[in-house]
Amino acid sequence: MSINWSELKELALGLELPKVEETTSWGQPTLKAHGKMWVFWSPSEDCPVIKTLPGDREMLLEVDPDTFYITPHYQPHNLVLVRPAAFDPDWARDYLTKSWRVMAPQRWLKTWDAEQNA
Repeated sequence: MSINWSELKELALGLELPKVEETTSWGQPTLKAHGKMWVFWSPSEDCPVIKTLPGDREMLLEVDPDTFYITPHYQPHNLVLVRPAAFDPDWARDYLTKSWRVMAPQRWLKTWDAEQNA
Protein backbone atom coordinates (compact mmCIF):
# COMPACT_ATOMS: atom_id res chain seq x y z
CA MET A 1 0.00 0.00 0.00
CA SER A 2 1.32 3.43 -0.87
CA ILE A 3 0.21 6.28 1.35
CA ASN A 4 -0.02 10.06 1.10
CA TRP A 5 -0.32 12.78 3.75
CA SER A 6 -4.14 12.87 3.71
CA GLU A 7 -4.35 9.13 4.28
CA LEU A 8 -1.64 9.19 6.95
CA LYS A 9 -3.37 12.04 8.79
CA GLU A 10 -6.72 10.20 8.58
CA LEU A 11 -5.10 7.02 9.94
CA ALA A 12 -3.44 8.86 12.84
CA LEU A 13 -6.49 10.94 13.75
CA GLY A 14 -8.65 7.82 13.38
CA LEU A 15 -6.93 6.41 16.45
CA GLU A 16 -8.97 8.99 18.38
CA LEU A 17 -6.22 9.55 20.91
CA PRO A 18 -6.60 12.65 23.09
CA LYS A 19 -4.03 15.43 23.17
CA VAL A 20 -3.35 15.12 19.42
CA GLU A 21 -3.51 18.34 17.44
CA GLU A 22 -3.13 19.36 13.83
CA THR A 23 -0.61 22.14 13.54
CA THR A 24 2.11 23.49 11.29
CA SER A 25 5.84 23.12 11.83
CA TRP A 26 8.41 24.61 9.48
CA GLY A 27 5.51 25.62 7.25
CA GLN A 28 4.30 22.02 6.85
CA PRO A 29 1.21 20.27 8.25
CA THR A 30 2.07 18.24 11.32
CA LEU A 31 0.38 16.18 13.99
CA LYS A 32 1.61 16.72 17.50
CA ALA A 33 0.88 14.55 20.52
CA HIS A 34 1.03 16.13 23.94
CA GLY A 35 2.53 19.24 22.30
CA LYS A 36 5.41 17.30 20.71
CA MET A 37 6.12 16.34 17.11
CA TRP A 38 4.46 12.97 16.49
CA VAL A 39 3.96 12.37 12.76
CA PHE A 40 4.28 14.48 9.63
CA TRP A 41 5.05 14.35 5.93
CA SER A 42 8.52 15.29 4.72
CA PRO A 43 8.16 17.55 1.67
CA SER A 44 11.80 17.02 0.70
CA GLU A 45 11.62 13.22 0.89
CA ASP A 46 7.89 12.95 0.02
CA CYS A 47 7.28 10.39 2.73
CA PRO A 48 5.92 9.91 6.26
CA VAL A 49 8.12 10.82 9.20
CA ILE A 50 7.29 9.16 12.53
CA LYS A 51 8.59 9.85 16.01
CA THR A 52 10.40 6.74 17.23
CA LEU A 53 10.63 5.28 20.68
CA PRO A 54 14.04 5.45 22.36
CA GLY A 55 16.35 2.90 20.72
CA ASP A 56 13.83 1.80 18.08
CA ARG A 57 15.12 3.75 15.10
CA GLU A 58 18.31 1.73 14.71
CA MET A 59 16.37 -1.52 15.11
CA LEU A 60 13.82 -0.49 12.45
CA LEU A 61 16.58 0.56 10.05
CA GLU A 62 18.43 -2.72 10.53
CA VAL A 63 15.45 -5.08 10.46
CA ASP A 64 13.57 -3.51 7.55
CA PRO A 65 15.68 -1.13 5.42
CA ASP A 66 13.24 -1.58 2.52
CA THR A 67 10.60 0.22 4.60
CA PHE A 68 12.50 2.51 6.97
CA TYR A 69 15.35 4.90 6.29
CA ILE A 70 16.99 8.09 7.50
CA THR A 71 18.69 11.00 5.78
CA PRO A 72 21.40 13.25 7.20
CA HIS A 73 18.82 15.99 7.83
CA TYR A 74 16.83 13.74 10.18
CA GLN A 75 19.84 11.98 11.74
CA PRO A 76 20.01 14.20 14.87
CA HIS A 77 16.32 13.63 15.65
CA ASN A 78 14.48 10.64 17.07
CA LEU A 79 12.52 10.19 13.82
CA VAL A 80 12.34 7.60 11.06
CA LEU A 81 11.26 8.00 7.45
CA VAL A 82 8.91 5.44 5.91
CA ARG A 83 8.86 4.60 2.22
CA PRO A 84 5.26 5.32 1.10
CA ALA A 85 5.10 2.20 -1.11
CA ALA A 86 6.11 -0.02 1.82
CA PHE A 87 3.85 1.63 4.41
CA ASP A 88 2.00 -0.86 6.63
CA PRO A 89 -1.12 0.70 8.18
CA ASP A 90 -1.39 -1.99 10.88
CA TRP A 91 2.20 -1.36 11.98
CA ALA A 92 1.56 2.39 11.91
CA ARG A 93 -1.58 2.20 14.08
CA ASP A 94 0.25 0.10 16.66
CA TYR A 95 3.45 2.15 16.60
CA LEU A 96 1.72 5.54 16.66
CA THR A 97 -0.27 4.40 19.70
CA LYS A 98 2.89 3.23 21.46
CA SER A 99 4.78 6.45 20.71
CA TRP A 100 1.74 8.51 21.78
CA ARG A 101 1.80 6.69 25.14
CA VAL A 102 5.55 7.25 25.61
CA MET A 103 5.14 10.94 24.84
CA ALA A 104 2.33 11.38 27.39
CA PRO A 105 3.09 12.82 30.82
CA GLN A 106 2.99 9.80 33.14
CA ARG A 107 0.57 11.34 35.65
CA TRP A 108 -1.86 12.23 32.88
CA LEU A 109 -1.51 8.78 31.27
CA LYS A 110 -2.18 7.02 34.54
CA THR A 111 -5.42 8.98 34.97
CA TRP A 112 -6.45 8.43 31.35
CA ASP A 113 -5.76 4.67 31.57
CA ALA A 114 -7.85 4.44 34.75
CA GLU A 115 -10.74 6.23 33.02
CA GLN A 116 -10.52 3.87 30.02
CA ASN A 117 -10.66 0.80 32.26
CA ALA A 118 -13.53 2.09 34.41
